[in-house]
Amino acid sequence: MYRDVSGVAVRLFLEKGFDSVSVAEVAAAAGISKPTLFRYFPAKEDLVLHQIADHQDEAARVVAGSGGAPVDALRRHFLDGLERCDPVTGLNDDPGVLAFHSLLYGTPSLVARLYEYQERTEEALAEALGGGLEARLAAGQIVAVQRILALENWRRIDAGEGVEDVRADAVDAAERAFGWLAGGVPLLAPASASPAPASASPPSDTR
Repeated sequence: MYRDVSGVAVRLFLEKGFDSVSVAEVAAAAGISKPTLFRYFPAKEDLVLHQIADHQDEAARVVAGSGGAPVDALRRHFLDGLERCDPVTGLNDDPGVLAFHSLLYGTPSLVARLYEYQERTEEALAEALGGGLEARLAAGQIVAVQRILALENWRRIDAGEGVEDVRADAVDAAERAFGWLAGGVPLLAPASASPAPASASPPSDTR
């Protein structure tokens, strides 16, 4: 039900533009009443974002099932996504995927709603990391890295580059970004990593 209605809405939005299609028009095309539609989708933007709703707690699931260093599991998961050309990584040149991303990133109200979805992703991930301020800070860094990597891949492909032209750079960027996370966020560092040495005290003035 959800996916069918969302699919109808996205098709209309791609054909006519997000702002040119009313919720009533989507409901009629989907064969349901407007109140029923709002029962499933509280906001018009949710009709589009339902297409990626399955990814909302994906990072949290990866961490919960990892049994090891969270950043290593997340890095492997992202790299696997690049290998499969998962649309969520931005490394996908299917015309339908490109059109969807253009709709999503090219509509201000959808971008604003997307940030709300990403906040829920951060909350779920922070819980998987153990909760507390440190976990929330780590989750924010992870979600930002994933978002920026995916956007960079999508922008290059949207500009006309092929998947295979972008893939090597995408893998290298992901390796470096997750490496920075592991080295710079204590909660995400492998258990065997040694803490950074304390800064040496400046020499005393003997004059």
